[in-house]
Amino acid sequence: MKRNADIEHWSRTSSQWIAWARALNHDAFWAYRESLIAFIGHGVGEALDVGCGEGRVSRELKALGYTVTASDPVPELVSAAREARSADDYAIAPGADLPFKDARFDLVMAYNVLMDVQDVPATLQEIRRVLRPAGVLVISIVHPLSDHGRFATTEATSPFVIQDDYFDWKWIEGTEERDGLQMRFAGWSGPLEAYTMALEDAGFAITSLREPIPRAVDQWKHLQRWTRIPLFLWLKARPLP
Repeated sequence: MKRNADIEHWSRTSSQWIAWARALNHDAFWAYRESLIAFIGHGVGEALDVGCGEGRVSRELKALGYTVTASDPVPELVSAAREARSADDYAIAPGADLPFKDARFDLVMAYNVLMDVQDVPATLQEIRRVLRPAGVLVISIVHPLSDHGRFATTEATSPFVIQDDYFDWKWIEGTEERDGLQMRFAGWSGPLEAYTMALEDAGFAITSLREPIPRAVDQWKHLQRWTRIPLFLWLKARPLP
């Protein structure tokens, strides 16, 4: 495995991602946004957005009532989040080495970040350290099933074909183009068991699981196929005593 391939990739593509993520109603985030907000729920206290990117989930957390700290290992992304006033505080740091005291946060958000880190167990152990005993961890990842297959055609009713060994843990890359924007995505792909075992080993118990369905697919035609196969997996987990 290439060391720090995730950080190197997002450093190279940070300007692409800022443009991609800030285009209103552009990508899948917007079709799932209302469901995500409902899944997180309104709250008070301190929240940490690990791997905040340009800050769009941090902004949602602020709107839900949290005092938000946004962290990311890529300085350009943290700068973009700061410029957009996405959070109340900011830190440049990888998820496996967070510069915060023990048991500081009431909520930690890991939105589409665990598949972007090579060492998931170390990241979850560090999140467990900074989370209060009564706190909650909210996770979104690309569904492990969706990463191991492809739709055979572009039709909404296309069969979904499993192409790879589901149990492999591998680095994947691909480019998407839409409405004049291009984004080079990359990350680690592994089985669901790898994530749940890492949560167990870090001292978490899963309390909620969702496989959300995109809304308003007439507006996002390219997401119609994902009403049949889950694109994302959402989890809530709490620290064990």
